[in-house]
Order: sequence, then C-alpha cells, then structure tokens
Amino acid sequence: MPSDACEVSLDAVNKFYTRGKRALCDLTVKVNPGEFVVLLGPSGSGKTTLLRSVAGIERISSGTITIGGAAVSSGSNMHVPPERRSLAMVFQDYALWPHMRVKENVAFALARTKQNRSTRLATALEMLERVGLSHHADKYPNELSGGEQQRVALARALVAQLGLVLFDEPLSNLDADLRERMRIEIGTLSRLSGATAIYITHDQSEAFALADKIGVLEHGRLVQFGGPESIYNQPASEFVARFTGISGDIKAVIQECVAPGMVQVAVPHSSGGRILAKNLSNAPLGGEVSLLFRPSALRIVDTNTENATLRAIVTDVAFRGRGYDIALRLQDGSHLNSIYSDHRMKLNESVGLSVDPVGCFVFGGRTSSLDSQSLLSCHPLHEKETVA
Repeated sequence: MPSDACEVSLDAVNKFYTRGKRALCDLTVKVNPGEFVVLLGPSGSGKTTLLRSVAGIERISSGTITIGGAAVSSGSNMHVPPERRSLAMVFQDYALWPHMRVKENVAFALARTKQNRSTRLATALEMLERVGLSHHADKYPNELSGGEQQRVALARALVAQLGLVLFDEPLSNLDADLRERMRIEIGTLSRLSGATAIYITHDQSEAFALADKIGVLEHGRLVQFGGPESIYNQPASEFVARFTGISGDIKAVIQECVAPGMVQVAVPHSSGGRILAKNLSNAPLGGEVSLLFRPSALRIVDTNTENATLRAIVTDVAFRGRGYDIALRLQDGSHLNSIYSDHRMKLNESVGLSVDPVGCFVFGGRTSSLDSQSLLSCHPLHEKETVA
C-alpha cells in the first residue's frame, strides 16, 4: 500500500555555525508529493546540512521548513524533533543495530505502530523479500556484505510506509558494480512506495539517473533547480555546467549572434568552420568567454572533412568496454577529455573534431584581451604536426 507522500518546503532557510560560518544561505525550494529530488553539490556546498535540517538533526538559524503542510522548523525557536517528523532516513554507513538480526532491524521501524511483534516481523519479512534478502532474515548485520547491509537499511526505511524518505549518500561506500545495482533498487522501490524522496550526492551520473528534479548547491545556495534535462542542457551558471560534467573548455571571442541565445565564436585554433554555442550568460559581441563542451558535443572525425572545426593531438586512450575514452590536446595547450571513440586511436595521432552546438556553452563576457584578427586568421594543425 503506497505511502501518503509529503510535500516538503523550505522558505528562506539559513544555517549559521560558530564564527559566523554560513552553511545555508536564504535557501528556498519546494518538493512536490511523490517526487524524487536529488541535491547535488561538492563537499562543503551545504547539501548534508540541508538534509539534516529537514530531518531535524540540525536546527536552522532562520526561515521555515514544512513537511506535509505542517511547520517543523521556524527560526531558531520552533523545532520538532526527528522522531516526530514522520520520515525515514537511509544513512551512508547503514546505521544498523549490530545486536539485532536483520528481520529485527527492519521490524524496529514499526516499533511505534500498534502492531504486535509477530505482525511487525511478518511485515519486515515481506519487505526483505522485496529487496531480495528474505534468506538472510536471521543473520546479524556483520554477517552481510556492504551491499546487503545497505539493502537492509533501505528495507527499514520503506517498511513503515512513511511519506518522506531521506537518503544521505547511501551508495558512496559501495563498489562501482554494486553501486549501479543499488541505484536501480533505490529508484524502483522508492517510487513503488509512493513516498517523497530527497537524496544527496556529489556524483553527477547518479543524480541524473535517479532524479525527477535536481537541485544544485554552491556555497550553501541553491543555484539551479529543475529536471535533469534542463540542468544538463541549460546550466544556469558556469559552475553548474562544470560540476555536471564537461570535457574541457577553451577561450574564445563572440563574433556574432546567429539566433536568440545562440552565438558564433572564434577560437585560436579553429580550422575556419563555424563554431556555434549557447550564450547562457548574455555575453556581448566581442566579449572574451569560456567555451565549455559537454562530452556528447564533440565527435572525432578525419582532419580533412569539412566539419572538422577543431584540430587536436591524441594524448591518452582508455578502454571502457562500450568503446574508448579519448583525451586530446589542442593547439593552445588546453585539454579535452572523455571524448568517445568506437575504436582505439594512436597516441600523438592528429584528429579533427566536429562540434554540436547543443552541448556547447559560453560564459563570461569581458572585453576581449585576445587579438580578434589572429583568431580569425590562425592556421589549423597539419596532419603530422605536433602540438607545442
């Protein structure tokens, strides 16, 4: 039976620590009932403080937090304790009771209900069956692998069918293969439960794979909030673009506006073809900008083809199973990484790059210190030329 999902709202929330350190800065966001929201940011961005504030583990300094329409934190005076917030939490380090068997750990989440012990254990066994651990029900946590312990923690969080589940980087202690399998289980079971989910991570691929919506945090501020596609295709700032994954960046100068929000740029090592990009910072014509590339925007082509608008030298080749990740060095010494190739390339091989404007962004807009004429007249790399 699905949970009654909760709406979660934060209104102008601030959190100060000692010596005036500000962990959350006027943070306002609303999570709709049943949504799976991922809070993404580097260490120190405030995502853990935000999650702990929603849970009631941290007291906020000002602002208001409401869960299911009821205020649970308001300023520094009103604070509902965690056990009265009708939420469950999955921790990074599992947080299982070592003296309890697996089924008792899961049933513990039902201790505040009016069910008798046998009913609680039966319900716990049903949930363990859903996460594929019913055959481990009588074991203790230390007899399980890390992945199995995390699945027990997930079962415990979902068994009480509460309206809100919080996830505190639950996959960071797992190896890559297990992390992917657990990601699928968390996404599937959370949505089947009907609960609202708030999940924090610093892993961009994890965030994009799980989220209905993503909130990107920087220095305690929510700098962008929206669907994964909008975050990836329309980053609100250079920070968001960089943190959500780029192959690299180069300096450029805006030549002309070719359509609303789309510009043509000149770079020192272009072969003369048009390089188009999204102008997401409203940088002016003639402005010096950073031109950022998503990995999907770059395709390796023959140096002699018409769409080889950039030339580069192969500096590293990494086999990834599905193909190869290629690292390149451009004529100005800048580097581009994680460019896909379906075949192995040779080190120091000269290649061309075609550029898809959908995954190219310009940010900046200072008056150019680059020589615009030299940008337009510089020569591309020749087939056997090495990059200085």
